[in-house]
Parts: sequence; structure tokens; C-alpha cells
Amino acid sequence: MRKAARLTVLACLFTLVAAMPALAGKLDDIKSRGTLVAGVKDSQRPFGFVDEKTNQIVGFEIDLMQALATRLNAKLELKPVTSSTRIPMLTQGAVDIVAATMTHKKEREDQIDFSITYFMTGQKLLVKKDGGIKSVADLAGKKVGSVKGSTSEQNVKKAQPDCTVISFETYPEAFLALKQGKVQAVTTDESILVGIKNSDDKPEAWDIVGEYISPEPYGLGVAENDSDFRDFVNAALMDMWEKGEYQKIYDKWFGKDTKDYLPLTWKMELWP
Repeated sequence: MRKAARLTVLACLFTLVAAMPALAGKLDDIKSRGTLVAGVKDSQRPFGFVDEKTNQIVGFEIDLMQALATRLNAKLELKPVTSSTRIPMLTQGAVDIVAATMTHKKEREDQIDFSITYFMTGQKLLVKKDGGIKSVADLAGKKVGSVKGSTSEQNVKKAQPDCTVISFETYPEAFLALKQGKVQAVTTDESILVGIKNSDDKPEAWDIVGEYISPEPYGLGVAENDSDFRDFVNAALMDMWEKGEYQKIYDKWFGKDTKDYLPLTWKMELWP
């Protein structure tokens, strides 16, 4: 009887498994529809922002996604995300990949997977010039602006427990609060702060100050447990670097002739 019962259970399980549709991987999905759907920032100069002349989203991460789409023989479709919506949109299947200034953090691996690092920066402070704030130590008793769902709001609170963190939906909103005197500093990655500062009519009125509060390695977000797609993305990034394509895209947005100049001081991880 026990053997028969076991056989019956196994037969039922086999029937259920056989009845389930095959789960297509992300690569197959993208190739079948002919479109790569990328979640990107639309207010984060120079990573992803709306060009006022064309009304199109442009930027460093958009160019990286276009290079990836080309390798997939697919068209690129962009969907705006914020720091608080980028992971939910990925896990819910609204986007195939997230390229949105997202730091690769261990705790985020409970929800999504990451590519190798494609951008390296660190967290600093944006403050009013000659306003008396030179480092995170000067934030005691002060209000600091950041954005919801970012690592920055957590990091600054750890670095200076006596500050008050005010979280906004986007960094332009946090910068507006700084200009209005509602916060005394805005904190996030230096590369983002450079773009925020230079977007102002009077960039000379603002300073980026302090040592790095934390390192911020950016990774592309992909769905969990899809190694074929993750491996393809990693191979594409390494190929861009080895062929000099990455460096050309970087220079376009961060080179010496741009408003947002940041020297390229790190090297991408390359697998043998």
C-alpha cells in the first residue's frame, strides 16, 4: 500500500510538472518581442534625463542600454523609474533590466540579481558655498535631503546619527529644498551631485564636499535566477570595455569637454 501511495504521489507530481508551461528565459522573451525594456532615470543628469530640445530621455545609462539592445538585435524601450520604484518594476516584470544609478548592495540580492559593476563612485554632500558645512561631521543637528529607496539616506544616518534625513521622490526635489533652505545639504553619489550642481543657473553657488561616506558600485538590475540573461549582460559590458565602446560613451557624458567632467579612474572587472 505504501509503495502504491508513493507511486500515486509521484505520478501526480509528474502530471503537474508536465502540465506547466515552459518558463521562457528573459533572452527568449526579448528576442521574441524584438524589444528590450529598460527601467531608467528621467531626472538624473547625466545618467538619464529628458532632453529639453527633443523631449526624449537621454544620458549615459541610456547609451549603455542602446549598446546592449544592439547586441540583442532588439529595439530599446525606456520606462522611467525612481529609486523607490526601480526594484518593484523589475520584480513585477514591467521592465527587463534596470539601469538607474543603483548601488549593488548585499541586501538587495534578496530581491534581484546584479551585473558586474559598470560605474564606480562614492557618496558625498552638496551644500551651499561658504555655508559652514565641510564634512558629514558638520551635519549634527542639521536636515539632510536624499531620496526614498536609496542607500544614501541609510548611509548618512549611520555616518551622522545626529542629523535628520528628509527623503524626497527625486533628487531635483531634494535640491529645490536645499535652495529653499528646508535642508542644509543633499547627499548622494558624487557623480549624481555633479549633475545636480551643474543643472543650476548658478553652479558656482554650490559645493560638493567631504570624504566619501561610502563606496557606491553601480550594477544593472536583472531578475533573479536567470543566469543566461545575466551572463549575456555581463559579457556585453565586458565587450564594450574591451572594444573601447564604454570609454567613448563615458567621455560623451563625463569627459573633459562636458559640464559634468569626472575622470575615469577605475577599471571594469574582466573575466578571462
